[in-house]
Amino acid sequence: MIQIDLTGQVAVVTGGSSGIGLAAARLFLQAGASVAICGRNAERLASAETALRDAFPGAKLLAAGCDVLDAADVARFAESVRVAFGRVDMLVNNAGQGRVSTFADTSDEAWREELDLKYFSIIRPTRAFLPMLEQSPHGAIVCVNSLLALQPEAHMVATSSARAGVLNLVKSLAVELAPRHVRVNSILIGIVESGQWRRRFETQAQPGQSWEDWTGELARQKKIPLGRFGRPEEAAQALFYLATPLSSYTTGSHIDVSGGVARHV
Repeated sequence: MIQIDLTGQVAVVTGGSSGIGLAAARLFLQAGASVAICGRNAERLASAETALRDAFPGAKLLAAGCDVLDAADVARFAESVRVAFGRVDMLVNNAGQGRVSTFADTSDEAWREELDLKYFSIIRPTRAFLPMLEQSPHGAIVCVNSLLALQPEAHMVATSSARAGVLNLVKSLAVELAPRHVRVNSILIGIVESGQWRRRFETQAQPGQSWEDWTGELARQKKIPLGRFGRPEEAAQALFYLATPLSSYTTGSHIDVSGGVARHV
């Protein structure tokens, strides 16, 4: 990986207590940035903070409880970051899981919940941190989106629809914020190892079946050309590229991190 020195810069990662968000926080700290992470689960957030401080002694790190769907919570988190670090250069919007449902069994309430999560987990942090991002010489926003935005699945109708909207939102933000020198991009992930998949493994795997064998079989069933699930750090590396000056002439774009499963050209 190309090395870059982010000393003096500040990265904010929502949903930073596990998975892709936590892996991204590690990369930013490794490059010398100050990092603020947030999450809703206090126990998981504390565990992530301990792990990061153990791995990067002396690192400038802020870990705060925050529900990104709560405007007041997000405002408090943004103010905490401003007080602690005085600036923000990179914002990674990473929150939300997929909802398995078809059109026939998705209620009005479920539709509203899904659209609210996918949109406002981006809108509220972006709104809160934008004034600081505009003050940065290289402000950047990166959103974690899904390949479902371009390749919908019938059994995830609400999530697919919301993800497509997010893709449009990213493009719109990129155009609007470009004159203010803030870049906006996204990654489109396929299946990436997560706590959600680990829990499915625990309940669905055959006796004696390993994680590697179970996920490998699922990858074959789902016709993933690389024959395996993605790893959080692989998605995080794409986030890191788009969030840093390594991609200084890229905005309104996305990187496919799906193991080759995309069928579109």
